[in-house]
Amino acid sequence: MGRARLRELGINIGVMPTGTHNAITDVPGVRVGHYTLVYDKPRVARTGVTVIQPRGGAVWDDQVFAGFHSFNGNGDFTGTHWLDESGLITTPIALTNTHQVGIVRDALIAYEFELRHVEDFALPLVAETYDGWLNDINAFHLKPEHVYHALENACAGPVAEGNVGGGTGMICHEFKGGIGSSSRIATTDNDDYVVGVLVQSNYGRRHLLRVDGVPVGRELGYDRVPSARSVPVEGSIIVVIATDAPLLPTQCQRLAQRAVAGLAHVGCIGHNGSGDLILAFSTGNHIPYGQMLAYDVQMLPNSQMNALFEATVEAVEEAVLNALTAAETMIGFKNRVAPALPLDDLQAIMTEYGRL
Repeated sequence: MGRARLRELGINIGVMPTGTHNAITDVPGVRVGHYTLVYDKPRVARTGVTVIQPRGGAVWDDQVFAGFHSFNGNGDFTGTHWLDESGLITTPIALTNTHQVGIVRDALIAYEFELRHVEDFALPLVAETYDGWLNDINAFHLKPEHVYHALENACAGPVAEGNVGGGTGMICHEFKGGIGSSSRIATTDNDDYVVGVLVQSNYGRRHLLRVDGVPVGRELGYDRVPSARSVPVEGSIIVVIATDAPLLPTQCQRLAQRAVAGLAHVGCIGHNGSGDLILAFSTGNHIPYGQMLAYDVQMLPNSQMNALFEATVEAVEEAVLNALTAAETMIGFKNRVAPALPLDDLQAIMTEYGRL
């Protein structure tokens, strides 16, 4: 059967309602853009870049509160030292491969200065996972213009998933992985808020994979679907969480920490060699660039955050699974093959366990 999102297969995660597109872009103002590179000559490219704009193209002038959490730190997420100090995101966020974090970071800085013509410093948030199994990573395929393209074509609405952008060459639970997204509507005594998630999934062992609690990875043996790798590799995952709830930086960090529960539901245990890095931001306050006088901010009471925590756990779990069900089988560097999760078999297993 053709590739599909998890819910299109009749599999629903959790009990909370999704947003309109069941994606991070359900948070008002959040946009996502990709640039994908797939070619075989002169060297094999299976890579790309994904950008997330927290407030459309206005985040440089209308900043957002954010928090960061490292579940396991064998990875890189630039700009997080200043984020921990200031609690602010001041640039778009980008996801790419391990060896091209620098060029993506530099491109974000150059783009800002070309766009705004300001003389100031920038510490962009750029995260990575390693795609060197399917991508000739040391060919350094990405160029600044590719990052510009992703920025300029970022949009609201449905988010492309699977083999796109930064997720192009990624592997998850020994199947083809990549980009995935999901969202939830969290009801509090104060208001209803959207929690949206985007992941770049490139982690995990086959036997650990679970779908709505079902041990799908153990049911799909290597005799049925070969592993995407000839040797065990622990990999990494990047999680970006957005919400329109008015949260302070410490509350964003609390939200980021809850993503770990969603990852655990799918089968991520934070292996030693895995870079499991999580960023959460809130668009619920407006932080004007260059403001020199005191201004008012809002804060959702901590006692009202349980609904946001639950929404985060559900959306993270579903975002990873959407990456798996959307991703297509890929042949890459050195003719290595990363097989897609077989959807017919997935449905059959879920039916057998009474979950479809």
